[in-house]
Amino acid sequence: MKTLAELQAIKDRVKGQVGIRSESDSATRIVVGLATCGIAAGARPVLKTLSDLVHESGIQDVTVTQTGCIGLCQYEPIVEVTQPGKEKITYMKMDADKAKRIFEEHIKGGTPVAEYQLNMK
Repeated sequence: MKTLAELQAIKDRVKGQVGIRSESDSATRIVVGLATCGIAAGARPVLKTLSDLVHESGIQDVTVTQTGCIGLCQYEPIVEVTQPGKEKITYMKMDADKAKRIFEEHIKGGTPVAEYQLNMK
């Protein structure tokens, strides 16, 4: 690899092979807090469940990512869902079963699950 164009060509080729989706303003973004407090509270299975569900569903406009400390350790594991043109929804005290429900009802169905939401207002 000698040029930026060659690097870009490799990136484009691999992106198509592994199904990496670029983030954009038109995509739904799911963020799981994976700092030490989140990991200790069980965030890894939540991240895996959400990633698997998105992958298995074949939905192309949803990205699942992780972040460090969100700053609300007592509510971990935390999942934030940001959809285009809507307010961010923060879910608290998540587990794999709750993540499945969030995916089905909120991500696929469009209706946030009120009982898991963190309401700071």
